[in-house]
Amino acid sequence: MTGRVLTRGLRRRHLAMIALGGAIGAGLFVGSGVGIAAAGPGILVAYVLAGALTVLVMRMLGDLSAERPVTGSFAEHARRAFGGWAGLLAGWMYWALLVVSVAAEAIGAARIAHGWVPAVPPWAWVAVFVTAFTATNLTAVRRFGELEFWFAGLKIAAIAGFLLLGGAALAGLVGGFASPGAAHLTGDGGFLPHGWHGVAAGMVAAVFAFGGLETVTIAAAECEDPARAVRSGVRAVMWRVAVCYLGSMAVIVALVPWDAPGVAEGPYTAVMERIGVPGAAGVMSAVVLIALLSAMNANIYGSSRMLYALVDRGDAPPALGRVRAGVPYAAVLASAAFGFVSVVLSLLWPRTVFPFLLNSIGAAILIVWALIAGSHLRLRGPSAASLTALAGIGAVLLFMLGDPASRTQLLTTGAWAAVLLGWAAVRRRWRTAPGTGPLPSR
Repeated sequence: MTGRVLTRGLRRRHLAMIALGGAIGAGLFVGSGVGIAAAGPGILVAYVLAGALTVLVMRMLGDLSAERPVTGSFAEHARRAFGGWAGLLAGWMYWALLVVSVAAEAIGAARIAHGWVPAVPPWAWVAVFVTAFTATNLTAVRRFGELEFWFAGLKIAAIAGFLLLGGAALAGLVGGFASPGAAHLTGDGGFLPHGWHGVAAGMVAAVFAFGGLETVTIAAAECEDPARAVRSGVRAVMWRVAVCYLGSMAVIVALVPWDAPGVAEGPYTAVMERIGVPGAAGVMSAVVLIALLSAMNANIYGSSRMLYALVDRGDAPPALGRVRAGVPYAAVLASAAFGFVSVVLSLLWPRTVFPFLLNSIGAAILIVWALIAGSHLRLRGPSAASLTALAGIGAVLLFMLGDPASRTQLLTTGAWAAVLLGWAAVRRRWRTAPGTGPLPSR
């Protein structure tokens, strides 16, 4: 092992973009269509509620991480608050969430690239993308940060252009397009065509789309002046996400009927085609491809750092903690490899294995958020933020339990969490058994 400490090569301007790289991906450009189909124009209420919950969680996470900016971030905070079982649960749940997301993003990106170049099979595109971003993550962290800064910047620019074009269309400034005004917000079945149940279903989709923002506090440990970087990074992430997500949803449901053909599959493309943008489908395919590749890059980074932190606390095999030139290369390779294996599984058993993997991490972000809020409550004392966040997370979990469309995700994620808790209990008993010493921790 040539060096065991990660280098602090990131700059503050990199942090927010790394978090946005992980959060603004398929969940916004494609997955938001599912939320619109469930809630109609009420998706705006769903995103406001999910956004408010996200802000509460991120503020608490930023508060804890500014005091203790470590690579494990919320996993370390949970360990301090509740013990080793909580750190193990938070760390492995988040790692699983990110690596399965890498696989989903790789599959989505490969489908787009295959559509452009049919002679190259999708699996080959997956191999190219995973190899490229594994190599990126094996370089000095400042180079990774710079690439992700520009990658995420392209996504933000594309969304800004979409918002400006949509705003102009609503104002009647786009030639050949008559502004619908508020007709699509109140017509087409009303503002809440599926009632509050639809809003709740849309909120579930919105919550999962916000997952990934937590990476900003993981990356802060590799930044110069990490405490200050956490505070500024969390603030920057929150307002940029609010503009991107809420602004996009407002433009979409105002310009096209929520139940129009194509909205559920590709809401951004549907809007641009309705306005009359030439080659709208091709333009949005390029934007979505960039978004997916950026998210892949950021999620390989986030998962590798969380895995490194798990090794550091003795919760993962020591061999995965090897560091070279300040980069946890073994954790990077392991995280990227799991993503690639997941893609292979999706090709071999598309109807069974990969859907199971997606379901198994379906509610993972809610468990992580609950541990963040619980850690803040335990370490800082009861506050309006922690109590409100825990109540909100509990309400979402109860809705998922009662909703047939969401129940499978909740139960499979719960089974995964139960396995991790069982493992933590066995490890604790082993550590305290007579004649045994503590597990190794670097």
